[in-house]
Amino acid sequence: MTPAKGTPVRVGVFGLLGSGNLGNDGSLEAVLGYLRDRHPEAAVDALCGGPEAVTARFGIPATRLHWYRGEYRTASRAGAVVGKGLGKLVDVFRTAAWVRRHDVVIVPGMGVLEATLPLRPWGFPYSLFLLCASGRLLRTRVALVSVGAAEIRDRPTRALVRWSGRLAAYRSYRDAQSRDAMRTMGVDTARDKVYPDLAFSLPAPRASGPSGAPGPVCVGVMDFHGGNDDRARAEEIYRRYLDGTTRFVRTLAGEGRPVRLLTGDTCDASVVAAILDAVDSPLVTAAEPASLADLMNEMAAADTVVAVRYHNLICALKTGTPVLALSYAAKSDALMDGMGLGAYCHPAREVDADRLLEQFRALEKRSAELRRTLAERNQAATRQLEDQFDELTATLFPATDHAHAQREIR
Repeated sequence: MTPAKGTPVRVGVFGLLGSGNLGNDGSLEAVLGYLRDRHPEAAVDALCGGPEAVTARFGIPATRLHWYRGEYRTASRAGAVVGKGLGKLVDVFRTAAWVRRHDVVIVPGMGVLEATLPLRPWGFPYSLFLLCASGRLLRTRVALVSVGAAEIRDRPTRALVRWSGRLAAYRSYRDAQSRDAMRTMGVDTARDKVYPDLAFSLPAPRASGPSGAPGPVCVGVMDFHGGNDDRARAEEIYRRYLDGTTRFVRTLAGEGRPVRLLTGDTCDASVVAAILDAVDSPLVTAAEPASLADLMNEMAAADTVVAVRYHNLICALKTGTPVLALSYAAKSDALMDGMGLGAYCHPAREVDADRLLEQFRALEKRSAELRRTLAERNQAATRQLEDQFDELTATLFPATDHAHAQREIR
């Protein structure tokens, strides 16, 4: 749809936003920054998981993603089962009505085309399909911007993700393997481009750097039970991850290193509590970050970071602080490799505290060199995202782009 002359462009943002995941909200923050800078005339609102939180933090109107309020609770009673089923039908019309009110809908980053964490097809994949199908039927441009994707084995989820990709008007990916995964799943990606994660466009504090004596270490934790294909051994994976991470933290504290535990989602608080209870040292403390900016401030003050969540890694990289990744998916390996730290990845499903300590010590020995590398890579990422924002304006807002060009000529 094209807005009538003189009316503001109506832009919707869509996703699991405001639901406690700092990475998702950081992606939204980046897109809102782009819109406010390049398209201040746009009227922006959201269809999201946590509308109250999004409105309170970002100051935009927001609507609840699902009609049924118990969407993400296990349906064990007949009433809940009926409510969920009815909700799926109602959401068809709710989503279409919301899409119809917009000229453009942006899905800001996030791993919306992957199932690297436990995911059911009738959850978010179904919601994303409704969005993209509504956009195609109602001629509203839907843009999947710097999103993550991974090849999916579960057939219903794979089909919903494939059709969502096909129906979107614009697609870009946060790494090459995401584009390859969509191609493998049957989406024509010939015109799709790869750009860095949107969080690389956020402002970052200057890292303090090591002071000489061994300084603080940030350890980002996660309530990690594996992915979709690991459900049968989810508890075993969690126990091994927690035990290995706890041993690692205990060793650092025993050497006199201050350790700061960080989360990336509200569900990670239980992991922090378990580690604090097991280590019981005044050198081990926990932060309560409410945004990626909070995470970056913590990491900028550290000598080194060890983290598992994808956007925790990005926060460390963005501040130029050397980081060791506890990698649970190929996206983490690709991110680290692209930033020059590919040698410093450790499998989150099989945390070996002794091996992790060896990698940690090797990382710290190269700290000065790696900080220089990260400074260069961050500059390149910022330039690439500026290119993407130029492309978004030309693709999604051609009328305003032409008006801006005319003003520049005058």
